[in-house]
Amino acid sequence: HMFDCRDNEHMAHSPAFADLVDLSARFVAPASSGLSDAALMETQRQLDEFRRRSDAWSASVAAEIAYRSRRALGDAGLARRLGARTPELLVQHLAGTTLREAHTMVRVGTLITEPSSLSAIGSAVADGSLSLDAADVIRAGVSGLDPAVPERTVVDLVHTMVRDAPTLTVEKLAARTREHAADLDEAHVVDRERAMRDARYLRIRPQSDGMTRLSGLLDPESAAVIVSTFDAITSPRRGGPRFVDPAARDYAERLSHDERTTDQLTADAFVELVRLGATAAPDIVGAQRPAVRVLVTDHDLARRAGHGEIEGQTTPISIETVERQICDRGALPIQFDPAGQVVNLGRTQRRFTSRQKTALAARDGGCRFPDCSRPPSWTEAHHITHWQHGGRSDVSDGILLCRHHHLLLHDTGWRVVRDGATYFLIPPSSIDPDQQPILAPPKTGMVTRMLLCT
Repeated sequence: HMFDCRDNEHMAHSPAFADLVDLSARFVAPASSGLSDAALMETQRQLDEFRRRSDAWSASVAAEIAYRSRRALGDAGLARRLGARTPELLVQHLAGTTLREAHTMVRVGTLITEPSSLSAIGSAVADGSLSLDAADVIRAGVSGLDPAVPERTVVDLVHTMVRDAPTLTVEKLAARTREHAADLDEAHVVDRERAMRDARYLRIRPQSDGMTRLSGLLDPESAAVIVSTFDAITSPRRGGPRFVDPAARDYAERLSHDERTTDQLTADAFVELVRLGATAAPDIVGAQRPAVRVLVTDHDLARRAGHGEIEGQTTPISIETVERQICDRGALPIQFDPAGQVVNLGRTQRRFTSRQKTALAARDGGCRFPDCSRPPSWTEAHHITHWQHGGRSDVSDGILLCRHHHLLLHDTGWRVVRDGATYFLIPPSSIDPDQQPILAPPKTGMVTRMLLCT
């Protein structure tokens, strides 16, 4: 609706436009289920070549759109005349692609249409031997070279990368191009490294649906820390190396039964790492310690209905989430008068002290949920009986649960019961109609041995 491209003179005179319209009107993808293996592979190869050639044509057209929309033309430029702020936005609208893909089309199309030391890239795209993405990573890898590097040397590097491209993934092609470029321009490696470090960012943006979006870029050094950490967490899920270490094998086995997706596992681990880091290294977060404050009325909490809020967030949260937060952090009652003014600030109630959490860590050794390997530092203290139902902050009436299982307990109806020093999990009837108790053993060998001796 934004760009009016009807009656475009260029469309009317496009030599193959009528053929394309006719083809799209009658095209039906043939069934591939009856093809032999060899025919199937050959069909895929031919289709990929056709797609690359089609993409090359699209990129050439995108480059021409960009040329006819160049800044020097001002409002007379093609994109401006059609209501688009930039040629890339016009290409995005016409092609139905992402803005990133539109930028790639324009950049690579320019390599096809304009002679330069990178012309070998454009030629390879035009003859269908190089994809747009592969072309763009080669372009990006050599574009930062010092102007003092001889043009013949740059041309040779481009030819080498174009030759190697069919045998490499786009990611490996990008890495190899950067390596060769660094060899040619050693003096400016530190400058490129600094430029990438300066480009790092992390943005946190609340969305209209109540979720919060994280987006950002990391320089290689920072990315190495993050990637290696999350690789260690999720590698078994992604078919990582087979395990020789029994502990690693056990971890992979437990992870295979975890119902969370790999992306959900990564998100939960990220939140836990931030929480643990803020606790273990308070200097990072400054003088003001991070706090998560939950707001709820006594009325809603007592009847276990209604909802609460997290301070600073606009989305209501369930009473189950409120109870889980209170379970670990305690409650600070605040009394309001009818006009909404605070008239009394009570004392914190119902929170395990740091000494009690130390005792829980020594006794439980981590999350008490069967087959969970989270250590004490990754856990929250759960009260067997909720505060509003007479629960007490006694060590005997608390157990450690990781955030995932603590949330599971509050949200899905699981319960914990105690028989002396032994704790059991009671599944909800939706999981087990008989609700048979499941032993929740401690993860420390010392406590286990003591229980066996009694």
